[in-house]
Amino acid sequence: MTARLAPPERAPGRVPARVGQRYLVRTFGCQMNEHDSERVAGLFAADGMTVAVSVEDADVVFLNTCCIRENADDRLYGTLGHLKAAKRQRPGLRIVVGGCLAQKDRDLVRRRAPWVDVVFGTHNLHRVLDLLDHADEWGPITEILESSAEADAFSADLPSRRELDHAAWVTITVGCNNACTFCIVPIVRGPEVSRRPGEIIEEVGRLAADGVVEVTLLGQNVNSYGRDLGVDGRHRPVFAELLRRVGEVPGIRRVRFTSPHPKDMREDVARAMAETTAVCEHLHLPLQSGSARILRAMHRGYTPRRFLDRLEMMRRIVPGLAVTTDVIVGFPGETESDFRATLEVMEEARFDGAYMFIYSPRPGTPAAAMEGQVAPEVAAERFSRLADLQQEMSLSRNRELVGGEVEVLTEGPSRKDPSMATARTRTNKVVHLPGEFPPGTFLRARLERAAPSHLIGRAVP
Repeated sequence: MTARLAPPERAPGRVPARVGQRYLVRTFGCQMNEHDSERVAGLFAADGMTVAVSVEDADVVFLNTCCIRENADDRLYGTLGHLKAAKRQRPGLRIVVGGCLAQKDRDLVRRRAPWVDVVFGTHNLHRVLDLLDHADEWGPITEILESSAEADAFSADLPSRRELDHAAWVTITVGCNNACTFCIVPIVRGPEVSRRPGEIIEEVGRLAADGVVEVTLLGQNVNSYGRDLGVDGRHRPVFAELLRRVGEVPGIRRVRFTSPHPKDMREDVARAMAETTAVCEHLHLPLQSGSARILRAMHRGYTPRRFLDRLEMMRRIVPGLAVTTDVIVGFPGETESDFRATLEVMEEARFDGAYMFIYSPRPGTPAAAMEGQVAPEVAAERFSRLADLQQEMSLSRNRELVGGEVEVLTEGPSRKDPSMATARTRTNKVVHLPGEFPPGTFLRARLERAAPSHLIGRAVP
């Protein structure tokens, strides 16, 4: 699989200064972090560097951090502990820590890992090469910018070194205006800022010219896109219009988006999905809890009934829609009754899949200071029950597809069995099928067997 630098002509005007050096990127967190890592990798490549195989082979190691859950913190500091020995053996190794945790805990990162050369935040992506230069010449540096529309817009236009030639992420907004009590994103990413639609369409057009056939629109709250733009003098959502325009770009055959907010999910988006051929029939709609009381404590802005009504509307308008969700177990104050309400909503919703998490207190969020923190063993037991239920529903939903034929887009060999290819349906379901197919190949596949997390199929003429 060949990663591609695209578009090289848009890299900042700088004479490559690190020709012959190697870099390694490790990412913790969400798709936004993954895309940010692609941008940093694009800058490294534009500066003359190539990809390292391991830490031992690297001249620069970049860790892109997440602070949504505690386990991401633990993984980061564990990795930094291993890098300490490498730094001792090779003082010229440059260790760079960026992303959300760096934005929030700059001083803590520096205190716990003084061997780190560069610490920078979520709004400093475009500065990474300058910061490395500073570390070479003057020693360790920490630079954190507060939210800056100019910096974020610039970062969105950086070169990107993609993992897949045929698929790309496209950022349409950065930051978030919501006030969910469990979430630290508004603190580390800042308020919501939308990119101009013309810039987005131009980027998608360049990607299509570079061979990309699938784009995923990214934002902390994608379906509130454009409210800050004041289109036609009005502050209104324009996400549905953007979906239609992206779906009309020649060469783009699949359009996805993540993550929308249930309170902002309206019929115009459903109709854009149904009427725009390229927009895929998949929706990730985070529930978080099925308890009205817990949703109020979370400041989510909807009730379980309203969530289910929006879900029903989307399924009614978009034929064959597959829906996945997020659920938090053990939020402060959650009782057994609250948890049973979540199970009931999950049973009614019949999601195709779910990302489920045990609540993790994040310092700086209102929920971290709430009374009624749920005991870890209670949260773990509830999580197990929820996971068992979702496994049953995911298997049931996938079994409904067995015997049918679907379009799939190949992603490369299966990691577990190289004799099988991994592909993905328009509804975002993973399909494994025998044979070797170049990544980015469209096939028809007959589905023969189902598991909770994937299907087994066979390519057909």
